[in-house]
Amino acid sequence: MDALARRLVPDEMWALARTLMPERRPRPQGGGRATADQRRVLAAVVYVVTSGCAWQNLPPAFGVTVPTAHRWFARWTRDGLWDRLREASSGDPGLAEWTRAIRDCASLRDHG
Repeated sequence: MDALARRLVPDEMWALARTLMPERRPRPQGGGRATADQRRVLAAVVYVVTSGCAWQNLPPAFGVTVPTAHRWFARWTRDGLWDRLREASSGDPGLAEWTRAIRDCASLRDHG
């Protein structure tokens, strides 16, 4: 993963986030898409919501398609991931500030 993605989702944030993410739902009919790397998806989503760029301008360097990033953003928002991540990071002031910013940006993006 490149340096930008690691700055957007540092290791300590990823360690928290992966435990808070909803489980992937199996498709009742089986089959389906190959699973995306969740850390890459999270980095792509964090990039879009904090930079203010349009979803369609997501740089391909993240290795995640726009529909995948947007679909996971919508699901994580619906499932309350941003609030849970903010609460879970409260013990680390720097991480807490970053997750608060992500939560606030995601909230604006979801309602904007």
